[in-house]
Amino acid sequence: MLDFGAPTLRRRPSLTPMIDVVFLLLVFFMLAARFGLDQVIEIRPSETSAESTGYTGAPRLIEIGPDALRLNGVVLTADLLPQAVMNLMPGPDAVVILRSDPEATVQNMVEALDLLHGSGIANTVIIE
Repeated sequence: MLDFGAPTLRRRPSLTPMIDVVFLLLVFFMLAARFGLDQVIEIRPSETSAESTGYTGAPRLIEIGPDALRLNGVVLTADLLPQAVMNLMPGPDAVVILRSDPEATVQNMVEALDLLHGSGIANTVIIE
């Protein structure tokens, strides 16, 4: 008969390294997570008539395309648009109408709204 010697006791694996890794991952994801509120853009839906919106003066229709902004059909760059719109406004609280091209993205609309609001043009209405 073969003698293999005294049987050795099997060691149970330690759970300590696994617990350490889990806590390190937990701390990493807690520090890497983004906590905060998303920015909110106030959008007022259009109303049914020009009288109810208070629209007066020259036309102020900004068409937002995927690659260009048009004011009353004239292509303008982003830096010229706010001044051109203000030149058409009868007062500081006059309504400006925004219309998005079907190929334009939501980001294009948000950039146009940020551009106008940054210039002090806050009374905007979005139409389809």
